[in-house]
Amino acid sequence: MLGLGDLNLTYLVSITFVSLYVSTLAVLFSAAIGLPTALAVGFRDFRGKSIVTSVISTGMGFPSVVVGLVVLLLLSRSGPFGEFELLFTPEAMILSQTVLALPVLVSVSLSAIQSVPQDLRDAAFATGATPADVGLLVIREARYGIVTALLAAYGRAISEVGSVLIVGGNIVFSDSTSFTRTLTTAITVEARKGNIETGIALGVILLALVLSVNALGARFRDRTPGGERQ
Repeated sequence: MLGLGDLNLTYLVSITFVSLYVSTLAVLFSAAIGLPTALAVGFRDFRGKSIVTSVISTGMGFPSVVVGLVVLLLLSRSGPFGEFELLFTPEAMILSQTVLALPVLVSVSLSAIQSVPQDLRDAAFATGATPADVGLLVIREARYGIVTALLAAYGRAISEVGSVLIVGGNIVFSDSTSFTRTLTTAITVEARKGNIETGIALGVILLALVLSVNALGARFRDRTPGGERQ
């Protein structure tokens, strides 16, 4: 059976780097947008809040190929953002993965934030805390759920295939370095070629990355004050 040693090291390192680069930035952008959104929705009562919450939850099931198609139309030469020439670049992949990861991060974070007792918020306001102070307090109390949201969003991003194939183009240079090919799209390519063993080897690497990220998240939860296992 073909093992990891039979893979081109340059090719392997480059597709792994692209996977980590694209997915990490997508989750960071999702967090920058999603956490304030979750706080805003979780803190306020407004007309249509249940509809907004339902839309966010529905977004977790967005078909990736549909997201990829929409991003493709937006970034194509005839699209509204075609002048930036982002199509078939890592930046286009980051955009599509951000769209996919964002609803996951917002939905799980929102559930964690809403689980923080209202009495705690009221007590903080009563002692003169500002809305920003209360927001930080809620984030601290909901930190385990927020870490779970980040991990779920990262898993959604790094395991993505359909949208990154559409907007990234699965490009590899002649020297075997990847431009827009990721571990998931490489697995797809190898499977189509009949190189099942190579696909399995790449799948093992992808699984190891996902497990490593989850292990870091678990370590963070355990090291956080009050986060020791019972």
